[in-house]
Amino acid sequence: MTKTVFIDGAAGTTGLEIAERLAGRSEFALATLDDARRKDAAARREALNDADFVILCLPDDAARESVAMIDNAATRVIDASTAHRVAPGWIYGFPEVSGHDAVAAAARVSNPGCYSTGFIALVAPLVRAGLLPADWPYSCNAVSGYSGGGKALIERFEEDRDIAWRGYALTLDHKHVPEMQSRCGLSIAPLFSPAVIAAHRGMVVEVPLPLAAIPGAATPDALRAALAEFYAGSPVVVMGDAPSDGEMLLRGSQSGDDRIELFVFGSGDGSQARLVARLDNLGKGASGACVQNLNIMAGLPETAGLRL
Repeated sequence: MTKTVFIDGAAGTTGLEIAERLAGRSEFALATLDDARRKDAAARREALNDADFVILCLPDDAARESVAMIDNAATRVIDASTAHRVAPGWIYGFPEVSGHDAVAAAARVSNPGCYSTGFIALVAPLVRAGLLPADWPYSCNAVSGYSGGGKALIERFEEDRDIAWRGYALTLDHKHVPEMQSRCGLSIAPLFSPAVIAAHRGMVVEVPLPLAAIPGAATPDALRAALAEFYAGSPVVVMGDAPSDGEMLLRGSQSGDDRIELFVFGSGDGSQARLVARLDNLGKGASGACVQNLNIMAGLPETAGLRL
């Protein structure tokens, strides 16, 4: 039976890429509003309540407003904003970490942040397994393509070709930090250093580990083996092959991909390690994750429509 999907915020980058992944699929029918009706509260309320699934691609306050408009128990929601990522009653939409069954049964799913996806994919399984402590002050360095910043940032980078790197969140209050801490079970918020580079899409997230100084930390080989076992069989989260030349590239010309690759690099003496995740900020970091969650909630193969 065809299910109706309403993307609230369909004109944004994330909404457009979700619609692309759903195009031509008989399992879903997209409900749309024209430009005039998109800004009409009554029309939006009707669309939100008539849909089987609602995907919110909105700023946080607008996402909360849309959820408040839903007054029936049947409509199920996937929120791509930050608004509900640590909110009670919401399932975190990272099925490989939160559990496929939890996502499948959920009425309300919060889609993870792009940077958070990389950090949580690397750290959460290792803390759960006791191979890394929950009370260590972790740091996280990351770079992303500019498409993750929405239309305004896309225009800024494409109009000013002299921008090569943009560091931000220098006030140490990035909106992804609460979910990074909560979903990894950390007692100390990680020190997060994000930046945007002159590439349209793509992302690298790194967690450096001074293993010799971390009480109870496992060896690089043990960390790598644990991640490989945790994600064994996943078609979306995969272990990457270590580059033979000791370098990794993020190309500005790369196309969309809904996988995430994980790497563990260790020093020769095992005293240090670098946990690295490489993903598409618009794929597993946003739209691809939304479609994966939608598939699971609808009882369909999780990879349907994904770019793998």
